[in-house]
Amino acid sequence: MNIIKNLLFDLGGVIMDINRDRCVKALTALGMEGAEEMLGLYVQSGEFMQLEDGKLSPEQFRDAIRSRIKTNRTISDEEIDSALNQFLLGIPAHRLKSLRELRQKYRIYLLSNTNPIMFYSKIAESFRAEGFEMCDYFDGQVASFIAKCSKPGREIFEYAIKNLGIAPCETLFLDDSQKNLDTAQILGFKTALVAPGTEFADILKTKGLF
Repeated sequence: MNIIKNLLFDLGGVIMDINRDRCVKALTALGMEGAEEMLGLYVQSGEFMQLEDGKLSPEQFRDAIRSRIKTNRTISDEEIDSALNQFLLGIPAHRLKSLRELRQKYRIYLLSNTNPIMFYSKIAESFRAEGFEMCDYFDGQVASFIAKCSKPGREIFEYAIKNLGIAPCETLFLDDSQKNLDTAQILGFKTALVAPGTEFADILKTKGLF
């Protein structure tokens, strides 16, 4: 680990606390059918996966959700966005502090399966809790909806290597999904599993990196 120069972070489940069931319940409460199948804990499917892969625009996604909602009233964009953002609980202050401290020693990057609705609303707002912007915590970011591919596929890791200018052998990738870590390892990344109930700062301390 003494050659580590970069820390590459997953977002949900590592930096940001999430709760899939809240999102499923919120969409179901709007009258949507199939929310349970569309929203996985680590891997999404259907319209949600297409949104995160950049294959559907937010407008197309909302229309697709409306087509699956059985109600006599019109569901607004704001209602759909609010229900979707129920997936996200927020970022504890101590994790934001840890990111700022780590950036003094390493280059810090983000690699996330995410979508523009969440990314430009609840996610951005959560990083502003200390009065900063997301760019104040990271030297670079890769979002699946911009890269047009997602984890655990190797394409998004290759995209990150090229667009962030990082060498896998000098980079520790932290994620809460072993499948994502497996792909990263194939490409030469050092990896660390951030299991539920653990903190990335504690894991880095055990490795002598914090």
